[in-house]
Amino acid sequence: MLAAVLADIDQWFDRIIFTPLERAADPATAISAMMRDVEAYFHSGGRVCLVGWIGLGAARDPFALQVKGYFARWISALTHCLETARVPASAAGQLAEEAVAGIQGAIILSRALDDGGAFTRLVRHHQSCLLDATAAFGSATVIEL
Repeated sequence: MLAAVLADIDQWFDRIIFTPLERAADPATAISAMMRDVEAYFHSGGRVCLVGWIGLGAARDPFALQVKGYFARWISALTHCLETARVPASAAGQLAEEAVAGIQGAIILSRALDDGGAFTRLVRHHQSCLLDATAAFGSATVIEL
């Protein structure tokens, strides 16, 4: 049963989050859409991340590859999107990792504090950081030698 639920989650994230980031022609729009969709999916922090919850508990072992794959794909897709905006690979990877970790932390914090506003504030903060990076590097002029 849990395997079927994880497969359903994976399909949703593949269709709505991962693939649009991987194929983004306009990284800023894709990042904004990701954050909007994440906020809606997690009900502004009112819904737990089942994949994250499994990753923390005893149920992790049978699903370790799925849990790892989910987070690795999200980070990879977001990294790729940032690189499309000319953010250097090392910075793109770090920003993507921080954003995914920040979203997961925002879910936990907003649930612990019973404050959906905390989730929204933190998600928007990470969105701003990502968009600032795309603007900073995407507007850079490339000089051909």
